[in-house]
Amino acid sequence: MSYNSSEMKKILFIFSTTDGHTHKITQSIAAGFEDECDINLKNVDDTTAEDLNLHHHIVIGASIRYGNHQPKLMKFIKDNRDILVTKNAAFFSVNAVARKTEKNMPNTNPYVQKFIKKTGWSPKEVDVFAGVIDYPKYHFIDKHMIKFIMWITGGPTDTNSTFEFTDWERVKEFTKKLKASFSKE
Repeated sequence: MSYNSSEMKKILFIFSTTDGHTHKITQSIAAGFEDECDINLKNVDDTTAEDLNLHHHIVIGASIRYGNHQPKLMKFIKDNRDILVTKNAAFFSVNAVARKTEKNMPNTNPYVQKFIKKTGWSPKEVDVFAGVIDYPKYHFIDKHMIKFIMWITGGPTDTNSTFEFTDWERVKEFTKKLKASFSKE
């Protein structure tokens, strides 16, 4: 897919992140489009309906904390659902549950399924990526709550360590899938 500068498709990448990892994944996906499209990367807090209307394609990435996507993301989707359904859009969720093989696909990840059901929005492309457990970065309460959750779910509990579960090759494959989907329009 190649466009001259006057024809470049515009893609808006929106991220909702708790500790920064979803932002990092969003940047990685956006980088795959830099040479072919006019890309714009924004935090959900700074994104408006006008931003959505100015772009051909929308990609939204969102993190999970304590079993939920951030309320500000959910409100954004609800408030802008009528615009989003008219766009060639994609969504990905980042959560620690996706580290488990049986929960690392959109149709098997409970948070992705809950998101689609709650929002009533079915983006054209959907994926889920395992995130990071970064104990040293967390405040006392989060550190121990997450440690408890990891203990219950069989995850890592060494609070002096960081555990990255993201399959970056899978992120690259999602980027390729998006490029193919977006080139059709």
